[in-house]
Amino acid sequence: MHKLVLVLRRTADPEALERQWSERFVPLAERMPGLRRVVVGRTAGAPGSIPNILLIHELLFDDLESLRRAMTSPEGQQAGRALMSFAADRSELFFAEHLEMEVPDRGPDHPAGIPS
Repeated sequence: MHKLVLVLRRTADPEALERQWSERFVPLAERMPGLRRVVVGRTAGAPGSIPNILLIHELLFDDLESLRRAMTSPEGQQAGRALMSFAADRSELFFAEHLEMEVPDRGPDHPAGIPS
């Protein structure tokens, strides 16, 4: 799978930015052809500071070609214009290959990810 990743940077009024994203961008973006899955992450803090990132919105597609077709579709173009109208200076978009795996529970004596 491949995904379009949207990163929204924090503003002085994060609630207003999130409202704009939710009301103006999301309904259009989620109509893009070939969209398979959506993942949203809102920042909850960072070690020793307040993160500059407000949220990360991931739109997953079967492959890179499907993602590119979605971006150039009428729905993708509308979503892009909507995003630029309120967050041109607060957003970053990029493509990423998406890999996912389950990590087995190794018990309390063996933290996940550390071979025994």
